[in-house]
Amino acid sequence: MANNLPVPSYDSLDKIYDTAALAKQGPRYNALVEKFTSLYGRKPDFIARSPGRVNLIGEHIDYSGFGVLPMAIERDVIIAVATTDHDSKVRIANVNPKYEPREFDFEGKETIVTIDATKHEWTNYFKCGYKGMLERAQNLDKPKGMYLLMDGSVPAGSGLSSSAAVVCTSALATIEANKLSMTKQELTEIAIVAERNVGVNSGGMDQSASVFAEQQYALHVEFVPRLSARPVRLPPTQPPMAFVIANTLVTADKFVSGPRNYNLRVVETKMAALFLSKALGLPSTDSLKEVFDSFNKDSSASEVAQFDALLERVSTIFPSDSSSGQGYSLEEVSDMTGLPVQTLKEKYMTRFPVETDYFRLVQRTHHVLTEARRVVEFTAVCADPPSNTLEVLGKIMNASQESCDKFFNCSCPEINQVCEIARQNGAYGARLTGAGWGGCTVMLTSEDNVPTLMQAIKDGYYRNKFPDLSEEDLDDAVLATKPGSGSAVFVGF
Repeated sequence: MANNLPVPSYDSLDKIYDTAALAKQGPRYNALVEKFTSLYGRKPDFIARSPGRVNLIGEHIDYSGFGVLPMAIERDVIIAVATTDHDSKVRIANVNPKYEPREFDFEGKETIVTIDATKHEWTNYFKCGYKGMLERAQNLDKPKGMYLLMDGSVPAGSGLSSSAAVVCTSALATIEANKLSMTKQELTEIAIVAERNVGVNSGGMDQSASVFAEQQYALHVEFVPRLSARPVRLPPTQPPMAFVIANTLVTADKFVSGPRNYNLRVVETKMAALFLSKALGLPSTDSLKEVFDSFNKDSSASEVAQFDALLERVSTIFPSDSSSGQGYSLEEVSDMTGLPVQTLKEKYMTRFPVETDYFRLVQRTHHVLTEARRVVEFTAVCADPPSNTLEVLGKIMNASQESCDKFFNCSCPEINQVCEIARQNGAYGARLTGAGWGGCTVMLTSEDNVPTLMQAIKDGYYRNKFPDLSEEDLDDAVLATKPGSGSAVFVGF
């Protein structure tokens, strides 16, 4: 994949969306332009667009440096943009009335814009992309003023990466408004760092999928030695494969729950790597991928065999804890890593807040290494599909869900229930996707079984747990999807 290409600009929506989606997307874009014109008294200059994503396999391993396999979906964030040379103000509104219009000004090259991560403010995610992009544009003394209207169809907190879609779209809007020269690679790298301004320690999968995606392909996104994305063609099968996404409607707000969930998992995997590199006599690192690479640097075995070798060694090397297997205290982690408690706090528990009783390093390590192995296995099946491809891929997805639930503790009862209903109704595999703790599930099924599967989830889950949902809400909560395209600028209006 040509990572050094600029983000494409299109004048036709059929370059962005699948043909089946055009009947819905055409009126949506027209309505955005009309509302923008009504709001600001002028037409937009362009529309920036970045999609959400669903991760097929590889959960919570990107920030440990291991590759993942997401695909973009039709759901996305679009921002209509017009610029002015009269000032450097940013005026931003949302088609959803629950998000009130805001206005802020460029604060100079040093600050750019202040982002208060302690406040749960919807425009913070736009400010992330705006700030990150202008920090890179060193030669730009005064950015354009901007008039903006946003429309997002990626449900917030669903695990389909709504926040990354906003950050990528805002960064792209800032690029295009100021006529900056940026490649897809640069946009992605900036967006990854930028989202950290709201206190979310992002690994990079979400932004990579949003920017690099191509129709009909998943993406094998890797992070070491540097960010790269390789298209992986999903193989033809008989019957044809299809994916269904079901939102549990349990909202996982990373801003609120991050300290005891997402941010904690990042810290636990880094602590595990610090210990393993020391215990195995390897160069010191807080990256489990670097532990894997160093451990296998002289190995000629297959990648799957290399994972198995490290897993076998790891199973015997962690010391006993004082909590009957619940995990390690911070003092125990200090003894294991050789780092003082204060150093651990300053390095890993200061910028991103962390709350926990114990640090569960054994369980997190087992998940990360087995999940990274599953990505390798899934990709290999896509490259050389057997006659029972659907069954094999489904088995890999089911193993992923079990690990997310038992070893990474990022599932929840609702996710487990939806996955079980799916497997009983023709899904070959079903698993959580995204950060977990609510949000969405993704299921692999056959194309002809999609209506049956979707109906079973509506009847077995939504009508019991959310009996007041309208048909429109139900159709929004569970949907079939195909691999979609990535970030783009649209000028065809």
